[in-house]
Amino acid sequence: MKRPLLIAVLLAAVGLANAANPLENWYLTGTGAKSYQIGVDSAETISGQPARFIRYVEGDGSSFGMLGQTISAKSYQGKRVRFQAMIKTRDVTQWAGLLMSALRPDERHASAFYNSQDKPIAGTNDWQLRSVTLDIPGDAATLNIGVIDGGRGQVWIDQLSLEVVGQDVPVDFLPGRRPPSDTPSL
Repeated sequence: MKRPLLIAVLLAAVGLANAANPLENWYLTGTGAKSYQIGVDSAETISGQPARFIRYVEGDGSSFGMLGQTISAKSYQGKRVRFQAMIKTRDVTQWAGLLMSALRPDERHASAFYNSQDKPIAGTNDWQLRSVTLDIPGDAATLNIGVIDGGRGQVWIDQLSLEVVGQDVPVDFLPGRRPPSDTPSL
């Protein structure tokens, strides 16, 4: 009797530990991923819960890293979606910003993509609200969300949300990536 109870208690403890892990399902990627570290910080927080961060640790500072997460797009297919977070930066030498993309099955390049590069955050900045809004294709398979740290420095994110929004909320486009017009300009 004691052994099954002990196993049940241990399994419950592991489940609670995983549920409480703020980095669960998050990963580090980017052209210079080896130059960065991801983690959680209880001191630098705006929500009172540990904030996630990406920090430059070594290298030449010419690349970028991303703290990201990939989720199923099933609940967001054919909808306008906003990824929003509070962001704080310290000594960012290139730029930082939120990213969201949507990929169809077997697609190598995102059908919908925005990385905030045209609205960069650089240097040292206190908490500020940032967002990315995209129209998710009806056949999208996955959504990628995250924050980019370009060059040296550290970026924190806190109070994240992912929500379906109305058509009144504008979609973000990088310069030169606007969708084709429905009518020609003759």
